[in-house]
Amino acid sequence: MPDFDWMGDTGGLTPTDTVQDGLDKAGGPMQLLWKPNVPPIQVPRVPAEFVGWAQEQLAWEEGVALLEVSHHMTDLFIEGPDAVRLLSAVSANNYQKFAVGQAKQLITVSEEGWLIQDAILTRTAADRFIVTGIGTAHNWIAFHAQRDTYDVDLTWDYSSDIRQGDPVLFRLQIQGPKAGPLIHKLFKDTLDDVKFFHYGTVSLDGREFYALRHGMTGQPGFEFFGPWEHHDFVRDALLDAGEDLGIVQVGGRAYYTAGVDSGWLATPVPAIYTSAGMDEFRRHTSVFSYEGMAALRGSFYSPNIEDYYVNPYELGYGRSISFDHEFIGREALRTQKDAVRRTKVTLVWNREDLDRVFGADRGLVHSYTKDRVEIGSDLVGISEYAASSARDGLVHSIARVDTQHAAPGTEVTIVWGEHPGPTGVADPGAFQRIRAVVQPAPYNEYARTGYRDK
Repeated sequence: MPDFDWMGDTGGLTPTDTVQDGLDKAGGPMQLLWKPNVPPIQVPRVPAEFVGWAQEQLAWEEGVALLEVSHHMTDLFIEGPDAVRLLSAVSANNYQKFAVGQAKQLITVSEEGWLIQDAILTRTAADRFIVTGIGTAHNWIAFHAQRDTYDVDLTWDYSSDIRQGDPVLFRLQIQGPKAGPLIHKLFKDTLDDVKFFHYGTVSLDGREFYALRHGMTGQPGFEFFGPWEHHDFVRDALLDAGEDLGIVQVGGRAYYTAGVDSGWLATPVPAIYTSAGMDEFRRHTSVFSYEGMAALRGSFYSPNIEDYYVNPYELGYGRSISFDHEFIGREALRTQKDAVRRTKVTLVWNREDLDRVFGADRGLVHSYTKDRVEIGSDLVGISEYAASSARDGLVHSIARVDTQHAAPGTEVTIVWGEHPGPTGVADPGAFQRIRAVVQPAPYNEYARTGYRDK
């Protein structure tokens, strides 16, 4: 989840302002979004730690962990006879082979083929879907549903830092090498045949809910979801079943590090700020959204927001893209497929340099900063999501680097520090250099080689 300055300085913005209003008042995208030293937000309504972030990380890597994922994402429920037609028009996914009981990584792109945002899309009936994620993809879908008068009903359930009251759905993930024995203890062989990104119906003591084979850690396991009123019962049942396996509950600090080694880039900049074709969307969308409030910061500063836009193929999203239908950005995306400049990789940061910059007893390093990746003094990429690893005591980050420098073992340098952005001049002495080595993404071998297998 990104740096999200909901409660910070709003720069004179009002609740009725749109993203375009914010851009106009600030003077441009970088003036609106660049916010040095804004701390990462916390997972709402989830303790920061249960037993310590390192032990919680190790639980999903080496044992079994329970992750609470009911509160930090927004759900958009889409229902109606035009649901498939709407989703087909605004996303690059295939809907001809999308069965009830299946989920997909939703891919939305601009008219120029740049990534707007990904999300999880779950099909719960022939004409009913749930979009789950940060929110920009939801806003994109809702804008087109309303503007183009699709026959659908939209129901919002915002994240718990915005919504009053409890969520509509609970979501609990059981993850780790020992997830299988726990799941079999509760559900026998009910879930043995559930494929990746498919879900099955399960029940405990007469309470029915669902089990999706998916998780944020890139480890074996399931995400259980269903009516909120079952939350406490299901959570307690999972904890009881996992007690003899050493189950560990995961707090918010560790949870927000999970995407690094599983290879998911949490914070791509949505490509909505510059295109004239996006003007209506910007004027429709509240500035108090991810698009208007997400904080850009770090050592990589460019006055041109387009330097932060992402080609979906750079993130490995080609497996989710289908050209079998017309959708916004289709022809441009074909061009992007053949114009991949960068590759998603993991950077493993050098121990000596980490000790020098953060100290030997550094605790948790966790950052969504956009940082320069260099060879010599040449810019060769951007590091975008970094976190400490309890397994090796180092820091890993997801980066996009130029393809010619993406081979495992390539030595690079990360520039660490806060550029002042459009309001100041960078002081070279404010930056420190940290050596790193390129490794594959996902870094975790199971996430890279076995996660999608049955």
